[in-house]
Amino acid sequence: MIEIGTTQTLRAARATQHGMFLENAEGDDVLLPRKFVPEGLEEGQEVEVFVYTDSEDWPIATTQRPFVERDQFALLQVKEVSGLGAWLDMGLDKDLLVPFSEQDKRLETGKYYPVYVYVDPETDRMVASARLRRHLDTEAVTVAEGEEVELFITGPSDLGVKAIINGKHEGLIFESDIFRPIHAGDRLKGYVKKVREDRKIDLSLQPEGYAKVEPNAEQILEALRKADGFLPLHDKSDPELIRQQLHMSKKTFKKAIGGLYKQGLIALSDSGIRLK
Repeated sequence: MIEIGTTQTLRAARATQHGMFLENAEGDDVLLPRKFVPEGLEEGQEVEVFVYTDSEDWPIATTQRPFVERDQFALLQVKEVSGLGAWLDMGLDKDLLVPFSEQDKRLETGKYYPVYVYVDPETDRMVASARLRRHLDTEAVTVAEGEEVELFITGPSDLGVKAIINGKHEGLIFESDIFRPIHAGDRLKGYVKKVREDRKIDLSLQPEGYAKVEPNAEQILEALRKADGFLPLHDKSDPELIRQQLHMSKKTFKKAIGGLYKQGLIALSDSGIRLK
């Protein structure tokens, strides 16, 4: 059976007036409508397509590239709201439904929302859910403190910014650990700062301890190069000024310039730091 909701490579099996039927290795087939058949595609050749269901729930292939596939999180825009729910733009001719039962609050036309996309096992249709925690593992934590992880930013909270970790867990980046602008929908590299007894996970955008000096030291060097070799920042500079110019804490800044100074790469003065 051809899997719904994924991009896959299939073989052109036979041409018809409606398009080209494609087959997988098991001989299951799906129609690629004529308007999507690449010029020159012949029987026996392979083509990469995305498979979903049409308005009559028949599997259909397209060479269009969706913004998201099944079992993934994404930030998508609401195109319209109907009696069934909210319809999201996912980059295809057909929009993606978020049923009212999968909405924490009513989604509004024109706005963007983080959602989880999956295939309904009863209907075999792709649908989306704005109730993200339903689709996360809140029982078994599969990450450890200090581990590098992939983050999908879902939006602000009272304490900072929430993120999905490796597509499995929810975590929080505290406001005090954010040194550059981040927005819902961003996909970032992050680090597990702490796993709490209640299985809540604290996150950071930088590794803890000395490991974070090196990338930040390079960031300072790059800023110096762009500023003709001088930055009016030093160990007595206002922390907010350092945050605004370099997107890092004062503590991290001081560790980084200390390392650069020991390596003989910069000179320190009361007025700032200078490339040697």
